[in-house]
Amino acid sequence: MRMSRRPMEPGSTVNERNLTTVSGDQVAVPAPDRLIHLQFRRFAGCPVCNLHLRSVTRRHREIEAAGVREVVVFHSPAEELLPHTTALPFAVVADPTRRLYAEFGVERSPRALLGPRAWGPIVRAVVSGAREVVRGREHLPATSPHGGRLGLPADFLIAPDGRVLAVKYGEHAYDQWPVDELLELAARTPPTPRSNPAAR
Repeated sequence: MRMSRRPMEPGSTVNERNLTTVSGDQVAVPAPDRLIHLQFRRFAGCPVCNLHLRSVTRRHREIEAAGVREVVVFHSPAEELLPHTTALPFAVVADPTRRLYAEFGVERSPRALLGPRAWGPIVRAVVSGAREVVRGREHLPATSPHGGRLGLPADFLIAPDGRVLAVKYGEHAYDQWPVDELLELAARTPPTPRSNPAAR
């Protein structure tokens, strides 16, 4: 199934909400004092997602120093995600009903896996993922992951006042902002603190 609407674009507004992470913590989106990088991934243990998230993990301090908080959404249930996320230094949110995916217009499509540009990253992800599993650093995904394997990634950079500053809807499974591009976007769009109604 593929959704056709893409409701978010630069200048759109995200309503305030608190999301519950797989560890039970609350994370505010938007954040009152920093940018939010809201990224939508695929299923728990997805090798392509893990390949990308390893790069985010390696540079997480650099991302935080740039004033950006990472919030990563998967369409798997929390109990499936937990074994895969214990070592991740950022917020991970389970959305098995795809409510957030629908709100942000994040699609599913066969081109997630069939697009030729995805094939190289998929091979690299499977090889490196197998190596990490052998080392005990990662776990194999479910043979029939919740929500299927055809999800596409998406990235949103959100200001403290809820404005969407930048958007990327992926065209295949490994089509997302690399860390360098995220940092460039953050540098061009310094956070604007949310106004405090009590101070008015």
